[in-house]
Amino acid sequence: MKLTHLIGMSILTSSLLMGTSTNLAETAIKSGLKAIPESKEALKKLIDPNSLLTDAKVELGKKLYFEPRLSKSGIISCNTCHNLGMGGADGVAAAVGHKWTANPHHLNSPTVYNAVFFDAQFWDGRAHQVEDQAQGPMQAEPEMAAPKSLVEERINSIPGYVSEFKEAYGKDAKIDFETITKTIGYFERTLVTPSRFDDFLNGKQNALTDAEKEGLTVFIDKGCVSCHSGIALGGSMQPFQVAAKYKFANIGDFKGDKNGMVKTPTLRNITETAPYFHNGAIWSLAEAVKEMGSTQLGIKISDEEANKIVTFFNALEGRKPEIVYPQLPKSSDKTPKPDFN
Repeated sequence: MKLTHLIGMSILTSSLLMGTSTNLAETAIKSGLKAIPESKEALKKLIDPNSLLTDAKVELGKKLYFEPRLSKSGIISCNTCHNLGMGGADGVAAAVGHKWTANPHHLNSPTVYNAVFFDAQFWDGRAHQVEDQAQGPMQAEPEMAAPKSLVEERINSIPGYVSEFKEAYGKDAKIDFETITKTIGYFERTLVTPSRFDDFLNGKQNALTDAEKEGLTVFIDKGCVSCHSGIALGGSMQPFQVAAKYKFANIGDFKGDKNGMVKTPTLRNITETAPYFHNGAIWSLAEAVKEMGSTQLGIKISDEEANKIVTFFNALEGRKPEIVYPQLPKSSDKTPKPDFN
């Protein structure tokens, strides 16, 4: 009888926990959080709504993403600041580019993982698609410092790339700056990292630990979902310093867009992308959570609450696509030489 009673109690407890998990998942979804779809077909519609991606374009885009010859110096690639082995970021407070120059506005490099889900690209939201974003750093003097003409000349001078563009786009393909950068964007569209959090929202009730579920509850209850929502858990433009001044606002001169709006960073893989905020001034994730509470929500988040939220963030560490570093085609005698000036 005792064993039967214990088994019955165990089943009842499990049922209650499963019911709680189901309710929490429903609450999360009602709060504006969305899962990366399990279905490959549904995911493809999200990342490639116009059916532009092909294996050839994505593979070529990957090579260009890792291609340092797209920079004036010939040593900086997209992966330099958006390192796919480091959460899609670079692990430093301010991005470092051409001639070892730190970003003059002291801006931190956002992760490239899941950028396809962002409503806005760049901290000031001046681009919307990853294909458009790819054009900016390449031309920016403190970053890759390569004019359009140099990028075009370099790629067109490399026979291996000419062949691959013809294979991807047809024999009459024009290899211009826009085609080069949009091809990088096509590769970036595939950098999606589904996590245990997505599994939970998609119905796998035991995907999160009890502590992570508690952290998710605190995350919702505190109002963090007011900005960190949608599939990206961020990626949209929001007013900054709503309730109080950001305590490190004096580092760098970035003030947002013309309306003072700043792109909300994604929380996906956030445990892998320190330092935090647009100027990379905070290295502790718990400290960043507390600062957001005071700056954006006008509330005090205790150490205990912050740690619970950070525990939930562990469930946002996604399964990264396997990326094999590509062998890049060799230069020719016509390829412009590296320029360090």
